[in-house]
Order: sequence, then C-alpha cells, then structure tokens
Amino acid sequence: MKIKGLLSVIAFAGGLLASNVASADESLWLYTKGTDTRPQGTFELKLSNISRIGKSSGDYVFNDIRPEIEYGITDSLTITAEIMIFDHNYSVNDPNLQPMHDTQGGDGGRFNETQIGGYEIGLKYNVLSPYKDYVGLSFGLSYDHRDKYRLDGADITQNSVAATVFLQKNFLDDTLIFAINPKIELERRTSPDVLEEEISLEISAGVAYRVAPKWFVGLEFRHQSDYLSPEELGVTDPGLHRSSWDLDDFRIGSQHQNGNYFGPTVHYAQKDWWVTAGVLAQVWGGGSQHSYSEGGKNWDEHERIHAGVTVAYNF
Repeated sequence: MKIKGLLSVIAFAGGLLASNVASADESLWLYTKGTDTRPQGTFELKLSNISRIGKSSGDYVFNDIRPEIEYGITDSLTITAEIMIFDHNYSVNDPNLQPMHDTQGGDGGRFNETQIGGYEIGLKYNVLSPYKDYVGLSFGLSYDHRDKYRLDGADITQNSVAATVFLQKNFLDDTLIFAINPKIELERRTSPDVLEEEISLEISAGVAYRVAPKWFVGLEFRHQSDYLSPEELGVTDPGLHRSSWDLDDFRIGSQHQNGNYFGPTVHYAQKDWWVTAGVLAQVWGGGSQHSYSEGGKNWDEHERIHAGVTVAYNF
C-alpha cells in the first residue's frame, strides 16, 4: 500500500474512533504525559499528528504522524509501539537554512514527500499514584530507529535510547492537574560523510483544569535542546565540544541549539475514547555559532508553531 493510501486509511480509522463512546492513561497535553499506566490486559489505540509549521523564510510544514498501540502488562507496567510517518512539504529561501535548502534542491526547489520515518518501542512503569500518594511518579524507557530525518526528510540511519521521568500532582479533587516530564535521549545518527553523536534534553510541563464534566483546558511548555558535535569526513568541528555516550567516555558537549514553546491545550473524554488538541508557539530559542538563530529564536531545528491533535480508543 502506498503511503498516501495508508494515510487515508489512518484518517478514516481516526474518524471511527471519534464516533465511539477517559481511560487511565489520557494525555491532557501535546507532549507532556501524566504518570498513569494502562490497566492489566487492556489496550489503547492512539493516532496523533503534530504539525510543525513555519521557518524564518519561505514555507515549511512537517506533519509528524504517529499511529500507536499501548498494552497493560500489569497495572503498573505498560508497553508501547508506534510507527513514525513523516509528511514534509517545504520550500525555504535562505541558503543558510540547512539542511532544508540543500535537500529541496537549492533556490526555488521544493521537497514534498510522505515517508515511513521509523518506529519506536517503549516501557512505562508506575511507582507512585497521584490519586493515592502525595505525588505521582513513573519512569519510561524507549528505543527508536529512524531511516528519515525529521527536519528535511532526507535518508539517515539513527538509533536512539531515551529515559523519561513522569511527575504528576493533583489538586482540588483531581480537577487541577500539574505534570512535568524531564527526558534525556542518546542519539547516534549517520548520513553520507556525517556522524552525529548527540545528547538531547527535553523538558515538557503542563497544567490543566476540568472546566466541565469530560472537559479539561490547559497550558503547556516545552523545551528541547541538543548537545552535539557533528563530524564530517572524520574531523570534529573545533567550534563545539564533542558529546559522547559511550560507557567508557560519557560526556555532555556544547549546546548546539534550543527551542522553547508555550501555548493552550484542550482535552475531551468519553467512556472509551478521548481527544486532545493544542497549539504551541516558539517563544524564544537560540544556539551555538553553528545554529541558525536570529530574532531570539532558532530556525534550523525549530519552527514557529506546533499544532497537534491526538485521538485514542480504549478496549
């Protein structure tokens, strides 16, 4: 089945989910997750798309589409598996806006492709419950493999391992919810003549309030940054200190880039399904001399807007 046809099937399935009549593992925000895990023996089918829109020149849209399934191994341990579908459509004007400018074919070119980007598998283990304990606490561990680069859709080989801490605190009879997720990801990415060994830091945080039965409105913040030194033809860039996550040579190098986002979210839940939507704008960003940053924002790794929606069905 071609990718466009696969997307049509997924979109139709999403419509079916929304027609059914939340569960223990609802997501109240785009990126931030609570501490809940799935009940033992239950499944959740989830379809999410976060559209990353706008660079500092030209036009840019990247739809990050993720069909996912979750299963409760025990009440405290959940396993997840997802496919990454990368849908890029962009044409940038500034030749310094890389790697997009080169991948599109230079001035006046355009890249418009929908591709299978890779897959991810993960585990989430709950230690403390926000409903029974002073604070909720869970730990996550995941592995992902990618054959396409998220920024421009070019061919790469990337393997990553990520560890996440989930913290959640509930107030006012569980109507006011705070959550924060610090995450560290160890990436090794290769493309022709380039090796990047990268340590990525992400911190997402959200607050949500139940304004009516089944409805939450919230605010979310997300920080993402990379610590790396790309090596071209085996020569390390002297302007950046090298990151390494080899067991005998672990080090955090220079921060290459950072982007910070903030915006509103809304969540609605029925007995067996739920939906969450949100819009986050880049409020500030920056990076090293090798990043493309101007106007207090980063543009090579980050975008103006992240607009997303997630639909999930539980059984």
